[in-house]
Amino acid sequence: MLLPNNAFVAVADGEKLNLYRNSGDAAAPRLTALQPPDMDSDPRGGAGGHGSSAANPDDSQQSEDGFAAGIAGMLNKQVLAGHVDSLVIIAAPRTLGELRKHYHKTLSAKLLGEIPKDLTGHAIKDIEAAIAAA
Repeated sequence: MLLPNNAFVAVADGEKLNLYRNSGDAAAPRLTALQPPDMDSDPRGGAGGHGSSAANPDDSQQSEDGFAAGIAGMLNKQVLAGHVDSLVIIAAPRTLGELRKHYHKTLSAKLLGEIPKDLTGHAIKDIEAAIAAA
């Protein structure tokens, strides 16, 4: 996948978010780490505030789902405010599924692609390689 200059890359799992901006060009991306803006995480997660049971996710899963909802909310705000023109999201598969539930239509329109991999904690060169291979 080609990554335009100034494109944002969000790398997430259920507990951590890393944001990057491409300071290179589309053919030779160079990711620069950014400080993520403040975000709210929904403590109810995807379970609607219900307690744990056999039919509901456990507390840690609710927390991870809430974190994913918070990431999507923050990304939606950044896109709607005009701070993000193009975006790639790399996330653990389950987190990516939860993120998708909360995308604003404007975010979806600016989304260049999604990569279902957990690359949090990986070196920037690994992230750049995953984007190039996508």
